[in-house]
Amino acid sequence: MRAGDARKRARLTPTLCGKQLALNDIERKRVANTVAAFVQKHRPAPHIRPQLDIGFRVSGQSVEIFEIRPRWKKPDVKMEHPIAKATFVRSTALWKIFWMRSDLKWHRYEPLPAVGSIEKFLAAVEKDEYACFWG
Repeated sequence: MRAGDARKRARLTPTLCGKQLALNDIERKRVANTVAAFVQKHRPAPHIRPQLDIGFRVSGQSVEIFEIRPRWKKPDVKMEHPIAKATFVRSTALWKIFWMRSDLKWHRYEPLPAVGSIEKFLAAVEKDEYACFWG
């Protein structure tokens, strides 16, 4: 075993299942609280939310922000449209930023491909100087 491999494994947080994750429970909760505050600030007025709302999810080491809208022909069915995604890389301690293009694939956000904190990711999404996230 190489010394670099051992250091890399030591930085990862094991779960009860034996899988390796980049965020532990405390970090995941802090990230979720930070993103929840951002989403709450940017949600539309309550009377508009049945037609357009904003949500998020924290899954593994990634955070995804998305729009929630009713389906065109089935308004009782809600659909999600991705806005932005950030993935934490423990080895570099950076959040990689992604946006979804019209090909429905995540692409690196080239003006700012990685940031050092979830707050800086949210600031980039809010600023959206290239109209990649909010259109």
